[in-house]
Amino acid sequence: MCSILGIFGLTPGDDLPRLRRDALALSRRQRHRGPDWSGVHADPGAILVHERLAIVDPAGGAQPIVSGDGRHVLAVNGEIYNHRELQDGLSAPHDFQTGSDCEVINALYAQDDDIGGWLGRLNGIFAFALWDRERERHLVARDPIGVCPLYWGHDDQGRMWVASEMKALVGVCNDVAQFPPGHWYDSATGQLQRYYQRPWRDHDATRGVAVSPVELREAFERAVHRQMMSDVPYGVLLSGGLDSSLVAACAARFARRRIEEDDRAEAWWPRLHSFAIGLPGSPDLAAAEVAAEALGTVHHGFTYTLEEGLDALPEVIRHVETFDVTTIRASTPMYLLARRIKAMGVKMVLSGEGSDEIFGGYLYFHKAPGAREFHDELVRKLDALHAYDCLRANKSMMAWGVEARVPFLDIEFLDVAMRMDATAKMVGVRPDGSVRIEKAVLREAFEGYLPDAILWRQKEQFSDGVGYGWIDGLKAHAEAHVSDREFVAAASRFPINPPQSREAYFYRRIFEQLFPGAACAGTVPGGKSIACSSPAAIAWDAAFAEAADPSGRAVAGVHQAALA
Repeated sequence: MCSILGIFGLTPGDDLPRLRRDALALSRRQRHRGPDWSGVHADPGAILVHERLAIVDPAGGAQPIVSGDGRHVLAVNGEIYNHRELQDGLSAPHDFQTGSDCEVINALYAQDDDIGGWLGRLNGIFAFALWDRERERHLVARDPIGVCPLYWGHDDQGRMWVASEMKALVGVCNDVAQFPPGHWYDSATGQLQRYYQRPWRDHDATRGVAVSPVELREAFERAVHRQMMSDVPYGVLLSGGLDSSLVAACAARFARRRIEEDDRAEAWWPRLHSFAIGLPGSPDLAAAEVAAEALGTVHHGFTYTLEEGLDALPEVIRHVETFDVTTIRASTPMYLLARRIKAMGVKMVLSGEGSDEIFGGYLYFHKAPGAREFHDELVRKLDALHAYDCLRANKSMMAWGVEARVPFLDIEFLDVAMRMDATAKMVGVRPDGSVRIEKAVLREAFEGYLPDAILWRQKEQFSDGVGYGWIDGLKAHAEAHVSDREFVAAASRFPINPPQSREAYFYRRIFEQLFPGAACAGTVPGGKSIACSSPAAIAWDAAFAEAADPSGRAVAGVHQAALA
C-alpha cells in the first residue's frame, strides 16, 4: 500500500519544472501512506509521483514503474494477489523490471486491448494511474469495492489530477471528487466506464442458490491465504468479534504451517501477532483475550483513555477525510491502535471489514421485511463501503504506514458468498422460539474454529465494542463545545448534508477547516442511519425514524445493551 499522485493533460506551454515541484510538495501531504521511498516521473505529457510502503519486494519494486521499452509508466497504490497466475497467463513474454506484484498491470495493458476484461481479472486492492507515453494516453482505475482510496479533479488550466487522498488536491482542484470503485477512465475515449458487474447484484439471480458450509469456509480460507502475501512482518486485528476472529483463526493455521515448513522459523514474524484496543474494561478487549488464547496468537491488547481519544479527533478527521459520525467514532481507536502497531515494526494487518455487508451482520437487519429487501440492502451497503468502513480501515491504518487487508472483500469470496439466497442469511424465529442470530450461516461454516463464546458472540460495532463510554463521552464533549446558537444555524452554515446532532456538528466544523468548499463536503455521503443502515432501511421499522443513531445499541429489543 502506498500513495499516488498524477497530473495529466500537460501542454508544451506548461512550466514542467514548476509543476514537478508542485506535484512533489502535494504528494508530501500523503507521505504517511508511503514512508519508505519516494519516486517521480515527469515528462512533457504527464507527472507521476509515488510514495512507497514496501511490503512485497521491499529491496526492489520502486515506483513509478517504467516498462522495459520506456513506453509505459505506472503508479499503483495496492496489492495484486493473483499476479503470478496473471503473469503465467500472458500471451507473450514480458520484460519485467521489478519483483513487484503490481507490475503485471503494465504487462496486461501492453498485451491486451480489452481493458475492462483484464481489469476484471485482477484479484486485489488497487488504485492506479498508467501513462502511455507513445500514445499520450492515460488510464486510471480503482478496485471493485474501493478498498484503496482515490480522488480526482481538474485545476484551473483543465489538467486532470489524481491522488490517493483528498488532502493532496485541496486548493488545486475545485471539483475534487471520489473516483468511483469498479470503474476505469481512459483518456483515449474520455469516458468513465464500469468494469465490475456481477449477476448477484440482482436478487432474482440468487433465489434458490445454496452454498454449502464447506464451500463457504474453503473460499474464505483461500482468501485469507492469498492476502497473507508479504515479505515483511504482519499481524491481525482482533477485536474479539466474529469477523476479526475468523480472519485470525484462518491466518493462525497458515502461520503455523509456515513455521513448520519454513527453514526461517527462527524469525519472530512468522508467529502470528494479534492486536486489539479499547477503553479500560471494554467488551472487545476481554473477548479478544479469549480468542487469542484459543488461537495461540502473540496478543497485544492496548488501552486508551477518553481524553486521548478526544485529543486525537482533529488528526483523525484530517486523515480519514470525512465528517460521518460512525466513521469518526470507529476511526479514532483504530488510528490510535495503528500507531501502536507501527511502533512494533508491523507493516501489514488483516482485518474483518466487509462481513456485515455480505451477511447482514448489523443488528438492524433483524428488522428486514423479506429476502429481497435484505439482499438489496446488502448490495447498497457494499456499494457504499468505499465511503465508510473501507475508508476508515485504510486511512486510519495508513496514517501510520500500516496496510490493512480485507479478506472478506476478496472478489472470489464475494462471488461465493453473495450468490447465496438471502433467506440463508436472514435472522428468524426457530420452532423452539429461539432467535437465529445474525450471520448464523457464517458461524455454522466455522464450527470448531473458535470458542463458542466468540463464534456466537452478538454483533458489536467497533465504536461500541471499544467501550460504551466512548460514544457517550463523544456526545458529552460535543454538547459542551457546540452552542445552541451554532446548532440552530447548522443548516445555513452547512447546506450540504447539514449535521443532525451536536456531535455531527462538532466533526463537521473541524472538517470544514481542513477541507473547505462544497466539492470536499460532497465527497462525504449523508442521510439518516440506524445502526449503520442505509437511509432506505429506516423504513423497516417505524421506531427507527424516531431513534436513528449509528450505534448498534440504538436497535431496541435486539442489542443486549440497547439504549433506553
